Amino acid sequence: MKVIVLGAGVVGVTAAWYLAKEGHEVTVVDRQPAAALETSFANAGQISPGFSAPWAEPALPLKVLRWMSGRHAPITIRPRLDLAMLRWIGQLLANCNAHDYGINKARMLRVAQYSRDCLDTLRQDTGITYDDEQRGLIQLFRTQAQLDGASRDMALLEQAGIAHELLDRDGIARHEPGLAAKRHLFSGGLRLPGDESGDCHMFTQRLAQKAEAELGVTFHYETVVEALDAAATEILGVRTSQGRLTADAYVVSMGSYSPLLLRPLGLALPVYPTKGYSLTLPVINAMHAPLSTVNDTSHKVAITRLGGRIRIGGTAELTGYNLRLSRDRRALLELSFSELFGGSGDLSQATYWTGLRPSTPDGTPVIGPSGRFSNLWLNTGHGTLGWTMACGSGRILADRMSNRPTEIPSLDLSLDRYARG
Repeated sequence: MKVIVLGAGVVGVTAAWYLAKEGHEVTVVDRQPAAALETSFANAGQISPGFSAPWAEPALPLKVLRWMSGRHAPITIRPRLDLAMLRWIGQLLANCNAHDYGINKARMLRVAQYSRDCLDTLRQDTGITYDDEQRGLIQLFRTQAQLDGASRDMALLEQAGIAHELLDRDGIARHEPGLAAKRHLFSGGLRLPGDESGDCHMFTQRLAQKAEAELGVTFHYETVVEALDAAATEILGVRTSQGRLTADAYVVSMGSYSPLLLRPLGLALPVYPTKGYSLTLPVINAMHAPLSTVNDTSHKVAITRLGGRIRIGGTAELTGYNLRLSRDRRALLELSFSELFGGSGDLSQATYWTGLRPSTPDGTPVIGPSGRFSNLWLNTGHGTLGWTMACGSGRILADRMSNRPTEIPSLDLSLDRYARG
């Protein structure tokens, strides 16, 4: 088929790669001058199958109420007259129970673990590099209560067959020597040895170049997607700032902007932007810097080593499509880093960035047919796990669009799961 992929972030580019590998003629359209210049540009850098979990957990409502009174709250809601946000929050709260949490987390683990395997194969097949490391991830618990609460997630990891180990203070220092002098700050940690790290922007740009040079994928950059032209049951074309484009099939991978494109077609995509922030700074003392990724559970901040740089990413804001940089959010990122790895990187040279994560209420991306239109497909809604789930999502989508059986169960990833309740 001739396929048009809308969006050149990591999710769109990996989908284009796998579709082209299946023999399809693929065109990618993006408003930016190159790939991965929006949400994929400076994310936390972690590829974390074992850390895949929905925000919608039973304890979330009480946590949010408690956080609302704190300056350094990891999740912030900016009140606004926004029906889409209110509807999304309502759906999120409906998932905040033990039954749905177990279903949603198991589904996320399934996709994320498969995606990590797809990335491993892609890396071996192409030789692509992206400041990548395969050293695992440590979820750091500052309090005994956090450590005690890890038992539920460990049970789900056990069911999913994901390797993990509980660490005491000395075990953490053994894997992350830079934390040896900070033992007093934490009670223990959960190590996920199968998790990885790497620069998502670097990966996406290099894969886009390979897709163009080796598989014939066409990229239309600096091209704004304006609307989809539709008949009763199919898409007829896509209107762009550079003219109208047509294909046999269309894939929407426009992140947080996907629902805005689909709404005029009568498709209600339950995706809303959750704004995240990051700092990227040079390493100045390698002995005290992280070797891989450390997740600070208390502040919901991830600190990741990317070659000669450190990426500090995290926090979440519900504030619509606002891309202004917040001084308070930067202070939270700096606080977490300074307490754990202070002096290992130069904060005075840090680059501050924000991006909009396309989040679903149940935490799982929407991958599959649109339902109403026979040639319209969706690959979006990955939230904080776009980098973690991108390769697996692209492979699942390519298999389904090529009428091939998927290697993992995938029917529950489609948009109609919301119609089924």
